[in-house]
Amino acid sequence: MDLLLHFRTFVRVAELGGFSAAARALNTSQPAVSRQVADLEARLGARLLHRSSSGVSLTEDGAAFLDHARAALDAAEAALGTLGAQRGEVTGRVRLGAGVAFGRLHVVPRLPGLLARHPGLSVELRLADGAADLVEEGLDATIRIGALTDPGIVARRIGMTRRAVVATPDYLARAGTPGRPEDLAGHECLLFTGLATGEAWPFEGAEGRVLVPVQGRFRANSSEAVRAAVLAGMGLYLAPVWLFAEELREGRVVPVLPDWTPSLLPIQAVFPTRRQVPPRVRAVVEHLAAEFRLDPALSDHAGV
Repeated sequence: MDLLLHFRTFVRVAELGGFSAAARALNTSQPAVSRQVADLEARLGARLLHRSSSGVSLTEDGAAFLDHARAALDAAEAALGTLGAQRGEVTGRVRLGAGVAFGRLHVVPRLPGLLARHPGLSVELRLADGAADLVEEGLDATIRIGALTDPGIVARRIGMTRRAVVATPDYLARAGTPGRPEDLAGHECLLFTGLATGEAWPFEGAEGRVLVPVQGRFRANSSEAVRAAVLAGMGLYLAPVWLFAEELREGRVVPVLPDWTPSLLPIQAVFPTRRQVPPRVRAVVEHLAAEFRLDPALSDHAGV
């Protein structure tokens, strides 16, 4: 186990490019990380890393050893999970990332059944709006919504996000209800700065696809903040339906432009490497995928 610990420490240093970054990711001290790598080098009789004031880099021996170290860690994890898998058990901690609102509304409520079914499993959920660096943050997987443009990213689709332009009845009573996408020019549009299309909202209707420029006096990099602005009656928002599922059912928020449909966005589980997904991580992702299939707000079902 000491040797596997040294392997894991070396891999994290190599991936993050420094002892301090690896120490933070491993929740230990920088001297401990440095000592473990030095012990591993002494045991191998080879220098694995070049040290400098700006960080570390792999030596030729280190680059050759890195893949073997990763493979050894994968094999050890698979071996440790073999007996549990045969009994239908999943054990270990899964570090899972997600957006703040999505994690609060649609990940946390779905965890009790999973954890009850697997008493040896634990989940550490890290919530942040914006794309997480899985390697730097030490995540096993993260949930991302929208198309992924990096061809090197490893992902599995686990749901779909339908969207609608929504507002409170109070706002529509004051400002009127838009009948066509171009009518949005005369409205306060609330802007989430993390939207890939920026200050333009995409629609598809009988006349084809249109990309409509919008403007407004409130914008935020937090989906929770934009959600609060909608509920405060501050304007219209191109929202994922799941963000207002309860309010839409109760009529506290209503959809507009029913003949114009914003494009669907995939909900994807993203993994840090192409290596085999550990059973504990696979159990979490498969559970969420099965749960999302049952929810019209998170699947391909139609209708708001």
